[in-house]
Amino acid sequence: MNEWLIAYLALGTFTGLLAGLLGVGGGGVLVPLLAMMFAVQNFADAHLMHLALGTSMATIVFTSISSFRAHHKHGAVLWPVVKAIAPGIVLGTLVGAQIATHIPTRPLALFFAAFMSYTAMQMLLDIKPKPSRNLPGAAGMFGVGAAIGGISSLVAIGGGGLSVPFMTWCNVKIQHAIGTSSAIGFPIAVAGSVGYMVNGYATMQQGSLPAGSFGFIYMPALTGTVLASVIAAPYGAKLAHKLPVGVLKKMFACLVLMLAFKMLHLLFA
Repeated sequence: MNEWLIAYLALGTFTGLLAGLLGVGGGGVLVPLLAMMFAVQNFADAHLMHLALGTSMATIVFTSISSFRAHHKHGAVLWPVVKAIAPGIVLGTLVGAQIATHIPTRPLALFFAAFMSYTAMQMLLDIKPKPSRNLPGAAGMFGVGAAIGGISSLVAIGGGGLSVPFMTWCNVKIQHAIGTSSAIGFPIAVAGSVGYMVNGYATMQQGSLPAGSFGFIYMPALTGTVLASVIAAPYGAKLAHKLPVGVLKKMFACLVLMLAFKMLHLLFA
């Protein structure tokens, strides 16, 4: 257990630096690496991906808090937008987590790899939607929120890869889109974590999950990654002002692609 705690702390440090440096929740790195770590520990293949997704989502709860607090101090969070989109976000995330827990590990891994490959290619090619309209009304915001929440819970991300392009497309300034997205990530992470806990409870009661699991959240991994990521994130934020972030985003995209395909190789080999 001690050697794995060290591994989780190292993973948390790495993802915390990335979160501060690039403004990402870290799910694109956490999920494949956790899946590989769990596979090496001989966790049951049937629930391996569910544990990786649930644990990643729970980690994002803590990283999103520090993120939106920092953006709020700079006045970059549009709270009326957060209020309008949050109900749909919560519903979509809960439904998405419910769906995810009923999908077998391998198809779920394929969906994760495909979605993260798509977002990574957007980063590599620097694809940005052109602002062309305003934000929709209450019904539209609810529907968009449900879609963002549902997809985010399926792949255990904070939603920034979806909400930022949507808001910029609706003519929201990029700084406000990023800041608001960081706040939107919190209800996604909370609802997703609850969903993975509740939907994994019966499996936990059956003794099908490793010791230390709380539903589909593996607490030793959560503890290690959260402790390290919270400490590392501020240092990543400082580096963001000194390093060429555009180049780093492309490096991050390449890393996500490699990890996703490595995870698939491990699960399907």
